[in-house]
Amino acid sequence: MAYVLLTLVVLTLAVADKAHCIRVPDRISEPARDPPSGQPLKTAVFALGCFWRSEAVFGCFNGVVRTTVGYAGGSKLNPEYRSLGDHAESVQVEYDPRLINFRKLLEVFWSSHDSRQVFGQGPDVGIQYRSIIFTNGTEESRLAAISKEREQTKSKISLVTTQIQQLGTFYPAEPEHQKFELKRNPFLLQLIGNLPEEELERSSLAAKLNGYAAVLCPPTIQKQIDAKINDIMRKGWPILREV
Repeated sequence: MAYVLLTLVVLTLAVADKAHCIRVPDRISEPARDPPSGQPLKTAVFALGCFWRSEAVFGCFNGVVRTTVGYAGGSKLNPEYRSLGDHAESVQVEYDPRLINFRKLLEVFWSSHDSRQVFGQGPDVGIQYRSIIFTNGTEESRLAAISKEREQTKSKISLVTTQIQQLGTFYPAEPEHQKFELKRNPFLLQLIGNLPEEELERSSLAAKLNGYAAVLCPPTIQKQIDAKINDIMRKGWPILREV
């Protein structure tokens, strides 16, 4: 439904019809929104194939404040997209522990890729696409191990290939790879006010719309965003501040 709606929106904007004129702002700033004092954000890092899709998967969930794609799990210093070395494409998830926890993020991780495929996901094959849960301490390591054992019980034939590693350095990827799915949809970028790159990368709203653009949000969230966009179309003033 999201793709159909957005296609209709783009076609509407393309038609020279004053009755459907929509005013598009140059840009608006979205202040960074962290939890109140005493409730710091937590960070989790996962590798589950191409990081464009991985970022979109996690960005949809309530409690996820920011997402960043990057490189982790290897030894090469300062990796780049064309020169990864032994790193894996990864996504860093900053989240509010009052609203979502590490266990839930693990559920999203397992349900969003094939953990039994060796060094790849679908047509993407290579060590940069391997499956990894990065941990920040003993408790996360324990939860990751339990979840992996549970996942293995679902299959007696195929081996779960996911690695569990202590997180070393996470290297953010180049700007063009951040919020990749959202950037493929100019209308949605206009809808949130054409944020400059540095604000887009840190925007909670952009993280969620990145998942929406890829149609990877849970159905309830997809419908919620559909309704917001429909309301904006009726009013003719496309500034979306929250969903």
